[in-house]
Amino acid sequence: MSNEQEQAGGDGRRPTVLVTGAAGTLARQVIRGLKVDHEVVAVDFRYAARLGPRVPSYKVDVTKRGFEDVFRKHDIDGIVHLGRIGEESSRESRYNANVLGSRRLFDLALNYDVHKVVVLSTFYVYGADAYNPALLDESSPLKASNLTMDLVDSVELENLANIYLWRYPELDMSILRPCHIAGPGVRNTMSVLLSQPMAPFLVGFSPMMQFLHVDDMARAVEMAFRHRGRGIYNVAPEDWLPYQDVLRECGCMGIPVPSLPPRVPATLSRLMRWKSFPSFLVDYFKYPVVIDGSLFRQTFGFAPEHSMADVFGHYRHKKQR
Repeated sequence: MSNEQEQAGGDGRRPTVLVTGAAGTLARQVIRGLKVDHEVVAVDFRYAARLGPRVPSYKVDVTKRGFEDVFRKHDIDGIVHLGRIGEESSRESRYNANVLGSRRLFDLALNYDVHKVVVLSTFYVYGADAYNPALLDESSPLKASNLTMDLVDSVELENLANIYLWRYPELDMSILRPCHIAGPGVRNTMSVLLSQPMAPFLVGFSPMMQFLHVDDMARAVEMAFRHRGRGIYNVAPEDWLPYQDVLRECGCMGIPVPSLPPRVPATLSRLMRWKSFPSFLVDYFKYPVVIDGSLFRQTFGFAPEHSMADVFGHYRHKKQR
């Protein structure tokens, strides 16, 4: 029996998957792939995304009481939780949505007999530290919350998901920690930075970085959802490049920012209102956080179809238009 048949209860109907964060580019790509053989229900707190006549879409806050109505109306078999709020929101908003909202979602999954859950996390949870090993695997400690309070929600979401992962094996939960996701339509911190003609760098530093094309990340999410593989997985290519080389490949002119004393780059970031260079992520432009994605590749047979050169070419071509 296939995993999809198990999720559907073996009665032959198309299984139904709930996708959170459905208005985002990554979610749209995932939905496009899943709706071939699944019924998809889309939710987002920003607006009801237009995803075609066969995809019911709701504007709903996961933390609000009305969210459970989605589970009552649709027979949900699986969940793809991509609705993690990023760095552009306040610390309180991120905690409420990413931690409290996720806990409510996982509880509803248990109450409504959901059989598969995929959770999108981030490599930021490892923390940017001068003593990081060359490659961070899934057993490496999550130090981000010790280094900055602004990433507490990311680590707490992981800790919460871990509890449900091991306490409730019936959820068949997979937690994905991707490297930088980039490419057409992506609006995260790094993508916004690489889209600009000029981008800051810290004098004396050029940490190694990894990038995954949004199409490849969507495939990775689909693989994790379609196949059994309960656990925690880094998702990243096998290559990386120094940050200043990344800027050149993307056609960005580098703006040198003093790195000493340590408060200077963070203060400049706040004063200049560099949304693409938030003060609490400054250390990620100083110390390498390179993750080992071999476990995911071996477990799911994943291989990126786009090179990092393809990713960088997208941003370079945008500046030439």
